[in-house]
Amino acid sequence: MLGDSLSAGYGIGIEQSWTALLQVRLAENGYSYRVENASISGETTSGGLARLPHLLKRYRPAVVVVELGANDGLRGIPIAEAERNFLKIFQLIAAAGATTLLLEMRVPPNYGPAYTGQFAHLYGRLGDLDNIRLVPFFLHDVVLNGSLMQSDGLHPNASAQPKMLENVWVYLEDELY
Repeated sequence: MLGDSLSAGYGIGIEQSWTALLQVRLAENGYSYRVENASISGETTSGGLARLPHLLKRYRPAVVVVELGANDGLRGIPIAEAERNFLKIFQLIAAAGATTLLLEMRVPPNYGPAYTGQFAHLYGRLGDLDNIRLVPFFLHDVVLNGSLMQSDGLHPNASAQPKMLENVWVYLEDELY
């Protein structure tokens, strides 16, 4: 798992996070995979890219779930820069012989229609690439439900984590063997 605060369990116990719940789901379904959660709160695509070679060498993953981009968007990082970082991330994962599952991110509309639209189109383009499995915005039924969000309005609470897992599992399970 290469992600940011959404996958690092920000504001909740790590054992409540969707990534910890994923480990339980894998075991319950007879999969021997081990979830290595290398997510860091505040992570950007450039930070993930910088850490990835070491992580690939250390863990030798079969599947890498990439949950990045939200912080790039929140910081107004140029779309072209984020895209270059994603492409390098995908190349490294492919070279390591792993499958890539990309979780779509979104930015709030207050960034303006031009940037918001460009950000959304970025994930569409990336999802069209060969060997990239795109999970549509995995917070789609979480982020607008106040009872599932922490008081900061940005991070899901513990009650949201099972739903986040379900939103990813539908796509991830097809990549497991």
